[in-house]
Amino acid sequence: MKHFYLLFSFLISALSYAQLAPPTELQAYYSGVDFTKTQLDLFNDLAVTTAVKHTNGLSYTPGIWEASKMTDEDIDNPNNVILFYGYSDTDGNGVTDRSRNKNLNGGGNGDWNREHVFPNSLANPSLNTSGTSGPPYADGHNLRPSDVQMNSNRGNKKFAAGSGNAGNTSTNTSLWYAGDEFKGDAARIIMYMYTRYGTQCLPYFAVSGTTNSIDPNMIDLLLEWNAEDPVSLIEDNRNAYHGDVSNTYAQGNRNPFIDNPYLATVIWGGTPAENRWGAQPPVDTEAPTVPAGLVASNPTEDTVDLTWTASTDNTAVVTYIIYVDGILYTSTNGTATTYTVTGLDPETTYAFTVLAKDAANNSSAQSTSDSATTLAGTPAGTSCVTPVEQDFESMPANSNSYSSRTWTDSYGEWNATRARTDQMIDGSRAIVLDMRTNSAGSLTSPLISGGIADLTLTTQQAFSGSGGTLSIYVNGVLKGDVTYDSTEQTTTISDIDTEGNITVVIQDDNTSNGARVAIDNLFWTCYSTLSTRKFELNQVKIYPNPLNGTLLNIEVKEATAFKIFDLLGKKILTGNVTPTNKEVNVSRLSKGVYIMKLDSDNGTITKKIIKN
Repeated sequence: MKHFYLLFSFLISALSYAQLAPPTELQAYYSGVDFTKTQLDLFNDLAVTTAVKHTNGLSYTPGIWEASKMTDEDIDNPNNVILFYGYSDTDGNGVTDRSRNKNLNGGGNGDWNREHVFPNSLANPSLNTSGTSGPPYADGHNLRPSDVQMNSNRGNKKFAAGSGNAGNTSTNTSLWYAGDEFKGDAARIIMYMYTRYGTQCLPYFAVSGTTNSIDPNMIDLLLEWNAEDPVSLIEDNRNAYHGDVSNTYAQGNRNPFIDNPYLATVIWGGTPAENRWGAQPPVDTEAPTVPAGLVASNPTEDTVDLTWTASTDNTAVVTYIIYVDGILYTSTNGTATTYTVTGLDPETTYAFTVLAKDAANNSSAQSTSDSATTLAGTPAGTSCVTPVEQDFESMPANSNSYSSRTWTDSYGEWNATRARTDQMIDGSRAIVLDMRTNSAGSLTSPLISGGIADLTLTTQQAFSGSGGTLSIYVNGVLKGDVTYDSTEQTTTISDIDTEGNITVVIQDDNTSNGARVAIDNLFWTCYSTLSTRKFELNQVKIYPNPLNGTLLNIEVKEATAFKIFDLLGKKILTGNVTPTNKEVNVSRLSKGVYIMKLDSDNGTITKKIIKN
């Protein structure tokens, strides 16, 4: 069965939450944030402000050392710093020290060093991909002083539930509890890293626990820690220092969840955290009634319509959560009591249930299930459902030798010759093919059904050379050429239009002039005679792509709706363009790769866009 991902389509009234208004001293800093927004809309506003205000990239040495001596100063002993995870200065064990002399920083026993609360290696890509100076590796909000051995004991272990002092959890030595004193700090740091760096620092990369029902990237344990452990004076001091650009080692930005932990409640729900900007809302513990009368009807080969009777609640139902075969599928838009489930497999019986949620995140039980069987699908090769994406993250381990490489993903077995796997393009793993000899390298895809309409890939010459030209073959037929040189560039070959089962081969036919070329983000849309040609694919222009700014231009011949999804299937942005209104503001997109779906009266196409 297909994997289903939660799409962000929450619309929750701001009246369900306490009113938010930053204090006078913070109003200028947060002037770009609309605090009447909730859920993903508020998260996106905070993300923009947190990134824009980050005007100073610190050096790891000496920047973080010097900043930490000021931001983490021990209130009771200004000669010392507070050590993250520490809990006792009197037990005779230096590893557990809570406070230590500022000048005992370094890498030996008895020293303190710099702990990445969101571990470097658990980010994807890792935090030091761009080097050890500047963000994200040297982000002062993520780095806290810690005893060298205590830091080593934590390593890159994920955070998990626990109680008492910091250390391995009682049930699993590969998981780490941050400690009663520091769990709230850790939660707010992970939330900051997610807000600041987006998909590179998803909370579930660094935390083990139950997935949040609103945002599948968030872990509920962080919301619990944020509510249970209030903001400390150290956290406030850190925020004040980094938010003041007149300070020598200040970044310029703040951690919004230190300024007000209640912002996390407005975004992700859960037990209300402290609202530092106003009164707490009344505690609501009453769950909505169970949705009744669920009916699954009107099946097609990949969709089923659902209808049900509205639930009631003492305040208000704000959304319904839909499950398919017991797996969370999506959330409805507000209080609508109808929904069309899409992306189903043909000739398959599915069981559906629905539950109701209110603004305090109280959930009803799941409804009585109803089932439906989808219709038979169309023959293979006549239409497509999913574009093919190869990002080379599943390649074999990094190697700097040129040899044959084989790896398997959901599409099947990929093969490369004269290839090395230790290079990157713009922080993302890439495969490098050696095109300098008569036995030049090549990349061959598995046999994949659904055909191919157009193909996109990113290239950049690796090491020395004068560039070259890659030839793209589909089922042995040359379909186009892609030139490459020392600059990173993304190229699309349109109108390939090959049906059925296909294999793609990329090689350099002129090895006498070839170089070594890195390839990343290989992507193609499946071929559909029912939509691609009618939509006049070659007349749709999307630029600039890759995108460095905030405005994307989509040139079309007719009124067209667009939807932008991340690679997990999460809907990020929707809208419409026309021949005279082609600009789209994509400021809410963080750095990464996205899928754009375009729909008009004449059909549907899918395009890939890249945000640098």
